[in-house]
Formats: sequence, structure tokens, C-alpha cells
Amino acid sequence: MNTYYTSIEETYKKFSGKQPDFIQPLPPSGSNRRYFRTGIEGNTIIAAYNPDRAENEAFIYITQQLRDAGANVPEIYFQDLDHHIYLLEDLGDVDLFKLVSEARHKGKEDYSDWYKEVIRTMPAIQYKAAKDFDFSICYPRSAFDKQSMLWDLNYFKYHFLKLAYTPFHEQKLEDDFHTLVDFLMEAPSDFFLFRDFQSRNIMIRNNQVYFIDYQGGRKGALQYDLASLLFEAKTALSPELRSEMLEFYLDEFRTYSFFNRKTFLRYYPGFILIRLLQAFGAYGYRGYFERKPYFLQSIPPAMANLKWLLFNLELGIKLPHLTATLKQMIDQPAFQATYLPNDKLAVSVFSFSYRKGLPEDYTGNGGGYVFDCRLLPNPGILDQFKGLTGKDKAVIDFLENKPEVEQFLRNVKNIVFSSVDDYITRGYEHLMVSFGCTGGQHRSVYCAEYLSDELRNNYDIHVNVIHREQKESDNKNTNINSLGY
Repeated sequence: MNTYYTSIEETYKKFSGKQPDFIQPLPPSGSNRRYFRTGIEGNTIIAAYNPDRAENEAFIYITQQLRDAGANVPEIYFQDLDHHIYLLEDLGDVDLFKLVSEARHKGKEDYSDWYKEVIRTMPAIQYKAAKDFDFSICYPRSAFDKQSMLWDLNYFKYHFLKLAYTPFHEQKLEDDFHTLVDFLMEAPSDFFLFRDFQSRNIMIRNNQVYFIDYQGGRKGALQYDLASLLFEAKTALSPELRSEMLEFYLDEFRTYSFFNRKTFLRYYPGFILIRLLQAFGAYGYRGYFERKPYFLQSIPPAMANLKWLLFNLELGIKLPHLTATLKQMIDQPAFQATYLPNDKLAVSVFSFSYRKGLPEDYTGNGGGYVFDCRLLPNPGILDQFKGLTGKDKAVIDFLENKPEVEQFLRNVKNIVFSSVDDYITRGYEHLMVSFGCTGGQHRSVYCAEYLSDELRNNYDIHVNVIHREQKESDNKNTNINSLGY
């Protein structure tokens, strides 16, 4: 049993006096924190494992501040920070992103009421929680100040522009960065800034909204969190809905004496810009550097948001080189190929060799199905097939004439099709199916090709074929190489 499970088991025993019935890892996110669902007798809780004590302490403190201000946040049941663990209320698996995805999949755009419900809570989070707040506890910095903004802009420069091979003039870009930051620093900033205020951090339980993952919160301006919510890439809200929600937000704050509508709107486009650039930096780091294609899928809708910003709003300042660089960036065709639209399910079908291990799940969905083809007759042991693969006619004919292969694929098809039907109904984005054999050359390649053709012939979905050991990808719907496979 690895360190995570041992520590969680011991902490749960301290909390409840009992051994947990199970410890189930939850899909990883963009951070290095790990979350697990655990419990006993049907009562589940969430165990968070994070070796960064300062970040844990910030989360615990912010939780209490938000709770005192009237915001719905998970209750912290127990903490053992010496072992990097704290236990949280389980808020379930339904988040705002899932609701938006399911509604869109059904051809509906009826999720505006949920956004209004979220925005109704923002005065409590941004204003009330900031009263008597000890921002020195915030991590990694007490405020979204000049230094924080420059960190984000350089994150964008070095982890997106550089890694995406987008040319720029270093000094001119740096000059524009400082112009933007100096302008944004003029905005009133005595508020609590959630920092990552986006749909996956907004849970829905019993028709109420709850908030999670605010450990990066700090002192800052009001505009940033609204920009994070409305210009999130994967939710891809329409300009009309964003405008409607902006007006709703302004109405929610109009009764507060400190709030000035004109001042808010003066700085709002600049905060949209810096949030988008921070997000691009994250997509570049996670996608290009860490080779997690799931993050690259957010680039085209983020580009669409950036393009709308540049051509529809006035920033209020001149940023000549940054603006020129961004306009050049949004026109690059390569960025248009990295996105699998979330209106369709994407199924990635791998062939691989067991000698080299299982294919890596870049999406964080848990790996899907793995089928072992080594029980099937092996053409690779026959000399006439050694230089061929499962895509060659001679190998195809050999395997198609084996009744056990036909039965194996019939069973696989029934299992996978059942999942595809369910995933489409529930608005899920991705399913991974892998076929393994000894060398990843004959049987697994043949099975992957067969299933991919069956999926394309029966569903209107994205199907990506990745023959890992063949050093090639064959995808008839999108450019899977651009996703980093």
C-alpha cells in the first residue's frame, strides 16, 4: 500500500476510530494535490493529501472565513497536517461544468439560472469574507499585486508563447506587461480574490452551490473572479450570456456603498486579459511541457474568448506589441486543431505492447477499458507476418478467419458500445479504450482498427486511433498528434 493510502487510512482511524471500507482516488486535476473518496457504511468523505503545509493552512483558514461570511464551502472534519492530510465533507460529483455540458449536449442553453445563483454568492465571498481577513496567511502570496501579475504574465510568456513557438520581442513585450500591470494596480483591491473561480470548482448539491479549491485565494480586485467565471474556456459561454451575467453581477453589488459601476467597468477588460493570459500559461505548461493533451483542448475556445475581447472591448490603455503578438497568436492554424468540441464524445483507441506498460491517460478520466489480446492467435510468430502490422491485409485476413477473434471483438463491442451510449446521455467528454498484445504490432493494432471503424459507423463522435508502438497516429476526425499522444 503506497504512502497516500497508508496515511489516509491512519488519519481516518484517528477521525472515526474505524477502518475505512474503501479508499478511491479521484481524477487528478491541474495541481499536485491528490483527492480520495473514503468512508464506511455508506458515509463518504473526501481525503485531501498535499505535502505543502503552508497551502493546507491557507485552505483551512480561508474555509473558516468563507463559512463565517455565509458562503457554502465543505466542512473540514479533521486535519493531520503533520501527515499532509485533511478530511472534508463530500459534496458529490456534480459541478457547474457538468450541468453546462449536459444542457448543451441536449441542445439547451438553460443554465443561466445556475450562473445567477453563483453570482448571488459573490458579495459574501468577495466582500464579506474580506472583513477582518488575515491575508498574511494566504499562499503563495498575500495579494494579487504587481509581483503576482508579473508572475502570471511571464508564465504566459515562457510556458505558452515560447513552447508554442510564437515569436515576440522580449523587451517590447515586457514593457507592455508593466503598462498593463500598472494600470490594473489602480483598481480598488481590498477584497477576497478566489483566484480559480471556475465551473469545476463550483459544486451543486441539493440545488445549492458550494465552492472548493480556493487555497490560492488572496487579497485582490473584484473584476478578476468574474472574468474567471465568465471567460472560462471549456464552458464557452456566448457573448450574450456573458453580457447578461455581467449586468446581473453589477446589480448584485449596486447596493454596496463602496461599489462604483463605472470604476468596475473601466478595469474589467484588463482583468479579463490577464486572466486569459494566465490560463494560456497553464494550458501551455500542462499541455506542452507535461504532455497532458486534455489541457490543450482548452486552447481554441480560449482563443475565441481572447479574439472577442480584442475586437469588442476597449482595454483603456495602449499595449502595441502585446496586442500585435496576441493577434498573431489567435490566427495560428495549429491552435485550431487541438480542441475536441465538448458537444461530442471523444473516444481514444490505443494499441500497445504490454512489454512497455499501459498507455498513459492524459485526460484524468481514469483510463477506461484495457483489453488483453494475448489470448488470441498470434500472427507474429509466423515468419510471413513478422514485418507486417494489424493494418495489413494479410494479417487482417488471418485474424478474421479465427472464430475466437470474432467472439472476442463481439464481446468488446458490446461492452464499449454500452459505455458510449451512457457517456453520450450523461454528456461526458472522453472514453479511453486500449488493446494490448505482446509487441503492439499485430493483434492489438487489428482490434483497435476494428473497434474504431465500428464506432465511426455507428456514432456521431470523435474517434482517435493511436498505435503507440507503431510511432504513428491515424485519426480521421482530428489531429491527435497536436494533442501530444
